[in-house]
Amino acid sequence: MVTHPICKVNIGLYVTARRSDGMHELSTVFLPVRLTDALEIVPLDETYKEDVFHLTGTKLPGGEGQDNLVMRTISATRQDYPQIPYVEVWLHKSIPTGAGLGGGSSDAAYALRMLNDMFDLKISDEEANERLAQLGADCAFFWKARPAYAEGIGEELQEMDIPRLKGYTIVLIKPPFGVSTREAFGGIQPQQPQHPLRQAILAPVEEWRGTISNDFERTVFPLHPELAAIKQTLYDIGAVYAQMSGSGSTVLALFDHMPDCNLNKIFPKDYFIHTSEL
Repeated sequence: MVTHPICKVNIGLYVTARRSDGMHELSTVFLPVRLTDALEIVPLDETYKEDVFHLTGTKLPGGEGQDNLVMRTISATRQDYPQIPYVEVWLHKSIPTGAGLGGGSSDAAYALRMLNDMFDLKISDEEANERLAQLGADCAFFWKARPAYAEGIGEELQEMDIPRLKGYTIVLIKPPFGVSTREAFGGIQPQQPQHPLRQAILAPVEEWRGTISNDFERTVFPLHPELAAIKQTLYDIGAVYAQMSGSGSTVLALFDHMPDCNLNKIFPKDYFIHTSEL
């Protein structure tokens, strides 16, 4: 069985509180984007005594073997569903890592979806969300991969329609470096947004620049001024809205038309560039 795990961007991202367990409460909107990895899972016969894993493309640091989120998902699920045989997994990465796009989380969620379909596990949405939340804060979003408003640590989801985005083009620009979680959270002071995101996201996209933002830009941009420069460049070439996704290092932009310029000539050749329609 083969699937193509998509990625996500955040529209707006606010750190609203720090919990007693050290985690942070968030307010954000997850938006699926048609940039995908490729994931294949093939059941093995009874002669195999372990799973077999192959990773190609843009590789995950430290994710070569059983520590990869896909393999952790398979192993954890098999503990409760022993009818799952050992499998051979092929994961080809196209979604860049350390990018704020949730590529690894998506791979894990799609792996669980595949196991559920292949072996008729009858995993409910509630059980899937619980399992995926243990792997990563944004993993649960990819179980359905539909636009959603998220709170908690990102696992409390409310699906929502954002009709104003129909016809827009999204552009993703990622420089050749990532941003660590420690960097992003350094200096963050949790607070409620001036404009509640649940309401602001329903306004015309042209108004988002003044009402929606990403708290992590305040801590990440001073450390990586290249990201602020990318954002400004995207506005200069006609973006209606631009923002860093997640904790970086991808910067997204929304255009009400395809950019007239050649992005490959504007940004350095070692930058990752993706363009697709919403």
